[in-house]
Amino acid sequence: MAFGAKKIFPIDQYSRKAVGVALPFNAPAVFDSTYITKDAIRNNLINYLLTNPGERPFNPTFGAGIRNYIFEQIISDNLDEISSRIESDIIKYFPSIKATVQVTPSYDYNTVFVDINYSIINTGISDNLKINLNNG
Repeated sequence: MAFGAKKIFPIDQYSRKAVGVALPFNAPAVFDSTYITKDAIRNNLINYLLTNPGERPFNPTFGAGIRNYIFEQIISDNLDEISSRIESDIIKYFPSIKATVQVTPSYDYNTVFVDINYSIINTGISDNLKINLNNG
């Protein structure tokens, strides 16, 4: 009976097989690839957060739509809406991820901080993603 055995996502067993596309697209070629599931999931979440609904062909509901809140008032209703939308969309579009979203305002700097703590179910992989929303 082994204790503390490292769980490896099945795709990560092949070190030369790409599992995703790296962001940003600034590679010498068209794009860089990611070879680890943790990096691929992080880039997929960033892609989701930067996408507005309607931007993606054949999947018009995909995207967080966060840019719609940039010039809005920082009120609790907007903060709750951002948090609940991200959490419900992660459940919908990323079913293998369990995430908690914390939205924190900074009234002095007119900024909203979105902190996403997530883990990939049954793999032991966890990470944190932080984004700042401001109008400057």
